[in-house]
Amino acid sequence: MGKTVLVIVGMPGAGKSLASGVAKSIGLRVFVSGDIIRAEAKKRALKPSKENLGRLMLALRREEGMGAVAKRLVPILELRKDRLVVYEGARNVEELDELRKRYRVIIVAIHASQQSRFERLLKRKRSDRPRNSKDFSERDQRELRVGVGKVIALADRMVENEDTKEDLKRRMKRVLTSTLNPSESAPSQRRKSARRKTLTK
Repeated sequence: MGKTVLVIVGMPGAGKSLASGVAKSIGLRVFVSGDIIRAEAKKRALKPSKENLGRLMLALRREEGMGAVAKRLVPILELRKDRLVVYEGARNVEELDELRKRYRVIIVAIHASQQSRFERLLKRKRSDRPRNSKDFSERDQRELRVGVGKVIALADRMVENEDTKEDLKRRMKRVLTSTLNPSESAPSQRRKSARRKTLTK
């Protein structure tokens, strides 16, 4: 069996980093889109400021197409023997297309309401956190213009993040376990399906 890339997507503040942290905790290799941009900035001797990274990301997509970040990920993945790796932060369908040329791709979308996401982002001690609801809305619109909404719409699995961190961790671990061991999760899925049929009678 070839390599599988599990792509974690979601709007700002949805919980992507927490979800990918679960993958790290069980020994999976996680690649983050922002880290790839930072590595490219280092190659070009650019200071990794928010402004420089933003301009570089736009320049790469303008020069090489919307799948530019995933194109840089592929050579890294080719050097690894992992059966399953995680890519956090895909933002457009073109990135998925680049990965699908070589790998099986599973998309997991982390979903949370606007209010929950806004409150989480306000609590972050990061320079890019929104100052107010207008900032938050503008950031959402930028993400949607790039294409993240289309990626979320294509998700194979949707993981809700409206409860505690532990709830998200538990749900994400279940998704990862079923991806790593599909044959083991199949009987459980059949039992759930049978129970649903019984309930609808």
